[in-house]
Amino acid sequence: MASIEEKVEKVVKPIIEKIGYELYDVEYAKEGKNYFLRIFIDNEKGIDINDCEKVNDAINDILDQENYIKEQYFLEVSSPGIERILRKDKHLEQNIGQQINVKLFKKDENGMKEYVGELKEFDGQNITIKQEENQIKIERKNIAQIKTIYNW
Repeated sequence: MASIEEKVEKVVKPIIEKIGYELYDVEYAKEGKNYFLRIFIDNEKGIDINDCEKVNDAINDILDQENYIKEQYFLEVSSPGIERILRKDKHLEQNIGQQINVKLFKKDENGMKEYVGELKEFDGQNITIKQEENQIKIERKNIAQIKTIYNW
């Protein structure tokens, strides 16, 4: 059975693309007592508040009509930001060569719970990052979060 995120992505993606944006990601999360449906959009020119409002207006009715989410929730439409969370295969593939921060669910055999380095490889099951002269291979199932690093 598809998750709420997958169902929402399937229904909103064509609408978002039709009005000139890329659907970067969908996140459904409970924070405290509230539920949030976050739609992350992107395009070549960047995203501003008007873009978010335009997408919100375009997808709001269809989300109500499809009624995938039974709980009351807050809909948030935003840019993925400069430092982006990499959750999907395509995100990892598009960011090979970029500096990333990798957080693990628990300490690994090296006693590390976090790595920073250049994303060198992604084979579907593992990522390889380079730290100076070392290359570290990490199983994706052990990764809690990966995000890009923007050097200010």
